[in-house]
Amino acid sequence: MHVKTQGLVLRETNYKEADKILTVLTREGGKRTVKARGCRRKNSPLAASAQLLAWSDMTLFAYRDRLTLNEAEALELFWGVRADVEKLALASYFAEVTEAVAEEGRPDPALLSLALNSLYALDKLQRPLPLVKAAFELKLLCVAGYEPLLDACVVCGRAEPQEPRLDLAEGVLHCAACGLGDGGSRSLDAASLAAMRHVVYGDPKRLFSFALEEAALGRMAAACEDFLLKQLDRGFATLDFYRRLTAYGA
Repeated sequence: MHVKTQGLVLRETNYKEADKILTVLTREGGKRTVKARGCRRKNSPLAASAQLLAWSDMTLFAYRDRLTLNEAEALELFWGVRADVEKLALASYFAEVTEAVAEEGRPDPALLSLALNSLYALDKLQRPLPLVKAAFELKLLCVAGYEPLLDACVVCGRAEPQEPRLDLAEGVLHCAACGLGDGGSRSLDAASLAAMRHVVYGDPKRLFSFALEEAALGRMAAACEDFLLKQLDRGFATLDFYRRLTAYGA
């Protein structure tokens, strides 16, 4: 049976002499494993679509719970990302995290939209990379069911907490003086908290439409990254590489 869909390649693995095994986030079928036969041969019509971060129209052949890529036409390859090593490293991290939270065979339009919009932001929008990264991490947690409670201090109920902190384990906001006692929290300020509220509660189409000064962005970036790692309870090799790359560049 042939299935027509659109898909974003989240991972590629070379297989045999000329094939690849792809992990694809498809519009209708969610995360799927797809074999791309002969895509590594010179002049293969599948070559462009069978690479990491390619967004394509695809025709898949389904047989005994296995999918093979029969035809594909690349719709977006995000050339602005591929031409910049830091952007490519960050986009690869986005792909790895997206794969980690996506469920096999379950459509997830919100997750697919977030992944594509985040890649577009890296590719086309002139936004600081730490801002795009933090917004992606926080919104991904919301989509995956780990949305933090940022409306008020969970202890005293103050809408604008004094010296606000985000508890990484519980995903709740609290004043510094209303600490939860485990030490697993990250400091915020009024500006970084407002930006995080924009990401969590605002219009997804305006996800990256905010600006922060360097200090506030640093607080937001640290909180979002640590919150994601705590909630997903794992590390990411692509994140480690991105950190090394940006540390070297600094």
